[in-house]
Amino acid sequence: MKKIKGGICIQNVKDYFKRTDLIYWLLTLTASVYGCLLIASQQRGGEVNFLRTQIMAVVIGYTAAVIISLIDYNFIAKCWWLISGVALALTCAVFFIGIQVAGTDDVGWIRLPGGMTFQPSELTKICFIVTFSKHIAYLTEKDRLHSFIGVMTLILHAAVPIGLIHLQGDDGAALVFACMFLIMTFAAGVQLRYFIIFFVCAAAAIPFVWSKVMNSDQQNRLAVLFSNDDEMMQTFGWQQYQGKVSIASGGLFGKGLFAGPRVERDMVPYQENDFIFTVAGEELGLIGCAAILLLFILLLAKTFRTSVSACNTLGKSICIGFFALLAVQITINLGMVLGLLPVVGITLPFFSSGGSSAACLYLGVGLVQSVYMHPTDDREKPVKVEISKTIQGSIFPA
Repeated sequence: MKKIKGGICIQNVKDYFKRTDLIYWLLTLTASVYGCLLIASQQRGGEVNFLRTQIMAVVIGYTAAVIISLIDYNFIAKCWWLISGVALALTCAVFFIGIQVAGTDDVGWIRLPGGMTFQPSELTKICFIVTFSKHIAYLTEKDRLHSFIGVMTLILHAAVPIGLIHLQGDDGAALVFACMFLIMTFAAGVQLRYFIIFFVCAAAAIPFVWSKVMNSDQQNRLAVLFSNDDEMMQTFGWQQYQGKVSIASGGLFGKGLFAGPRVERDMVPYQENDFIFTVAGEELGLIGCAAILLLFILLLAKTFRTSVSACNTLGKSICIGFFALLAVQITINLGMVLGLLPVVGITLPFFSSGGSSAACLYLGVGLVQSVYMHPTDDREKPVKVEISKTIQGSIFPA
């Protein structure tokens, strides 16, 4: 096996599987297969073939992930300017050619040839992980991470995607970016005082955000969590109410896969997307829901472990970024479904129907695998290895 610039020369499939994290691949594929089964069950009474789109997205995403895993993440990060340009161009394109799809209240999609659609914010999340990790690594290398100017540049970096996506009307995605920013900077070692200042300012801004930033629909989605008003429940709280009823109806073992009566009657609006967890609750019961949670716990644990074992700040930040993406979306989605958080349009990773989300998540998987498969830093290790080989040759001549 030979190391080539920017990647690894893999001689065969067996060689690849020796180097990669097989358990991580197994966990992600298991989650995708599980999700496809739930989507297949949900759509059995409908006309739209969500399953076909989901399978295509998983295949495309998986293929891209394998390719990315072969490329050294240090090399990928060197192309930050290109990655930033692509993400910015696609995000800005939404303002000119963006469309609104059924079940959403924002213009955040681009129509592709063949009638398919693509949501640029999903790709931008992965691009942000790379560029922001590169930014953190640069500040750490220059010993500027703890300076006021350094922290301000990180804030400005995150403010660009957050601001643009907020202007598109997708505040759910903007919230995910904000949480990713906080988790990545905290893990990088930014001083605690900046977080205290941030949360104090955020708390002080609540009245302004409520009255000037949030629209009436967003206010009602939040207010219904604390209201028993029947009219509010039948409008803004109806999806969550029906979702909780579906989960409760499943009991311990559920009604059986492809046998849920409420799923067949499509009782939960847009169940194939943000509320796919309710399909598992009704048809597979508490056991099926627990299996999903266990998969996520193992995925997050493996991602965090890869971060800990990474050889440099860049690799650690990339893994923490993907960890944050998964953790935030899982928390918000389950909070929505269980009626603990307002509905903000966040998908359940690997499970919810959505080609953009499914494919782009695998790009993140590929990045984590790249960190796992490249345990040495090309900027430092090769020289040390060559010196070591020279010393060894002089002591133990062939």
